[in-house]
Amino acid sequence: MKMDKAELAAFLDREFPQMRSSQFRIDSWDGQKLRLSMPIDERHLRPGGTVSGPTMMTLADCAAYLLILGLIGPVALAVTTNLNINFLRKPGVHSLTAEATMLKLGKSLAVAEITLLSDGSGDDPVAHATLTYSIPPAKK
Repeated sequence: MKMDKAELAAFLDREFPQMRSSQFRIDSWDGQKLRLSMPIDERHLRPGGTVSGPTMMTLADCAAYLLILGLIGPVALAVTTNLNINFLRKPGVHSLTAEATMLKLGKSLAVAEITLLSDGSGDDPVAHATLTYSIPPAKK
């Protein structure tokens, strides 16, 4: 683990101050699994009274990014190259939690798996995502 929970939160505040309004909270980070939560309110809803797909994709992407940085260090220019998400069930208007784990961490690509849970849906995932990130070469 290159960055702990506090370092990841400070990095996000420093490098992405626009994200403060989304109120992401790193619940836990043990070097293998990162849990990131996001409170849900009317801004995150789509017609039909459910959480919008873009909201869930944002949470999954942010969780993958923080997971990768936690493992490789503060590489701000790591970027998403692919995001695949399957929406499994309709989440209620409750906070969402992303559980992120690494599938493969290479020198130039990282692949993460994200399970999204809704506080109102018990243990059943509301979405499952895989994300690939491009890691820029280290400066020499």
